[in-house]
Amino acid sequence: MLVRKHTMFFLLIIIMSPWQVTHSDSISGAAGNSCLHCHSARREGFSAGHTFAAGDCVSCHAGDQTATTEGGAHAGLIAFPGELANAMRTCGTCHADKVASVTNNLMHTGRGIVKATRRLIDGASGPHDSINLQSLGHGVADSLLRKQCASCHLGQSKTEHRHDVMRDRGGGCLACHINHYPDDAHPALTVKVSDARCFGCHSRSGRISLSYTGLAEVDGANQQQTSGGLRLPDGRPVERKLADVHYLAGMSCIDCHTSVGLMGDAGDADQQRQAVDISCTDCHGDYAEPGNSTEILTTAKNDTPLSHIEVRADGAWLHTKITGRVLKIPKLDRKYHGEDSNHQRLECATCHSQWAPQCFGCHIEYDAEGQQWDHIEQADTAGRWSEERSDFRNALATLGVNANNRVELFVPGMIMTVAHPEWQSDRFVRVFAPLSPHTSGASRSCESCHRASEALGLGQGEFVNRDGQRHFVPAHNLREDGLPNDAWTNLERSLGGGTPVDGHRPLTKDEMTLVLDAPLP
Repeated sequence: MLVRKHTMFFLLIIIMSPWQVTHSDSISGAAGNSCLHCHSARREGFSAGHTFAAGDCVSCHAGDQTATTEGGAHAGLIAFPGELANAMRTCGTCHADKVASVTNNLMHTGRGIVKATRRLIDGASGPHDSINLQSLGHGVADSLLRKQCASCHLGQSKTEHRHDVMRDRGGGCLACHINHYPDDAHPALTVKVSDARCFGCHSRSGRISLSYTGLAEVDGANQQQTSGGLRLPDGRPVERKLADVHYLAGMSCIDCHTSVGLMGDAGDADQQRQAVDISCTDCHGDYAEPGNSTEILTTAKNDTPLSHIEVRADGAWLHTKITGRVLKIPKLDRKYHGEDSNHQRLECATCHSQWAPQCFGCHIEYDAEGQQWDHIEQADTAGRWSEERSDFRNALATLGVNANNRVELFVPGMIMTVAHPEWQSDRFVRVFAPLSPHTSGASRSCESCHRASEALGLGQGEFVNRDGQRHFVPAHNLREDGLPNDAWTNLERSLGGGTPVDGHRPLTKDEMTLVLDAPLP
């Protein structure tokens, strides 16, 4: 969607954000502020939008700035005002709507991961009000979430005034809006959220932060052959793959992901895709260039203004929010995206993702005699979960159908055995989940879908004709459910097909036949 704006008004949006307005008034309240007797350096460093607090420490940190002793000044002190437990009292005095929406955001509640894990391991997701990381109990699924998964949510407490790109978790508003903790000044709050702020959580699970930059996890045993021993600072072995074209162009996460998508109230949504505000066609759509005026784009989903993108007579231009680079946005080219009824159901990423991270083997086991950190209790507690993973692949992903009947990419969500002393035998779980890999680039080949068993969810293997019928011979051994280790379904669509979300499915037998029989150019 386009919104018409005068050219000069657009440039003012780019040049003068609310955080860049220069305040002429002097620091207020400094004379009666005892905090500054010990913390004088903290008067400096504020972003322009928060200079009002430079001489009024208690507006964010509470305490008593009129006290004459350290104990008195620190009574009731809030060391980390942006934590969600404090945010409505601190940040919420100016940004109440944002604090309220973030509190019900999936990055805080983790509703999707709680719902899926409980359904797959316990058999039921539990009462509606309990489907969040803040309401975990001590059942098998919740125990696993507490010890293995619950570190990545905004409600986690922050304990140090520092950043660790690999291990940072939580901190509420501070998790995103502070990029640097200087030694000689107050940290500046900023809307220019760096990609490093996303990395701590999003380099796990779907591994979007890794994939976007062209890094992929590999099996530890194979890392010498694949990457010469390249490892992340936390020890995970990785290899170099093709990076996303947006990353190579100098774009940051916030150049696509809007505040509405990132901080919006998720309501009853339990999937990240339901919260995302942006789509490929918002920027690369088939829109007409204006005449002498300048227009800005808006998202089709929520009409969110994309004020850093201008559409002129010479095309659409993106002003990157962090680097300041100006990039011309390639327009949808009908030469390559014609009205093809056979491909109308495909999402953009289905063809334009160059690879996706995938893991086809996992074993998780609970030791009641061990101890492990509980991310909810914030303490070591009884019981320990251990995880062994194998068969990493960083390659083209499988095709599946989402709840909107559109074809997109699916990867293994869980292909694993789970062992727990309360059970008589181990449980085997096989589910696939949709993923937008963030590895955009040139389109995959026609053969990679229409002649590849992996694309259909059958796993590696080969097709053979017997008595005029097509059969599939898998390359890997069968597992407990009768499917090969790396499959999602079979050619007859009689086995497998599990997903953590209702409405998602692999291709049907007829759809597979249509794909395989399609003539290639």
